[in-house]
Amino acid sequence: MADPLLFLDVDGPLIPFGGTHDEDSSLPARVDPALGPLLRALPCELVWATTWMEDANERIAPILGLPPLPMIGWPGPSTAPPGRLQWKTETIVGYASGRPFVWIDDEFGFADIDWVAAAHPAPALLHHVDPSIGLTLEDLATVEAWLGQLGSQR
Repeated sequence: MADPLLFLDVDGPLIPFGGTHDEDSSLPARVDPALGPLLRALPCELVWATTWMEDANERIAPILGLPPLPMIGWPGPSTAPPGRLQWKTETIVGYASGRPFVWIDDEFGFADIDWVAAAHPAPALLHHVDPSIGLTLEDLATVEAWLGQLGSQR
């Protein structure tokens, strides 16, 4: 069975905003390099789920010590009713193709969690990160525990 997927957003989770808005060129300086080994150690396949697209591999992955990761290509506007789902939700579920997944982001809501539970046949964890703080050790411990429970069910 294939490893679960971990969809990773950049703005908010990896680049915390902390109440300030910097120029794009300085944003990667906010990435904590210590997160890289922790992300690599998770029993899953990492996938960029960000509008940074190839810039995530060119500018963010090296800071984290990650190899180039696959990324989701965003097809265009969501077909979901306005205001109901986060614009990435349908595409992430489609990319997962029935595989278990974790989605780390700062912009989904309860409607997304409910929709994924109804539309996706495998287990999924939508883990919200506070964009003012970014991804923390506690967040990663939650993800690791969920992946561990998933592994014990396989």
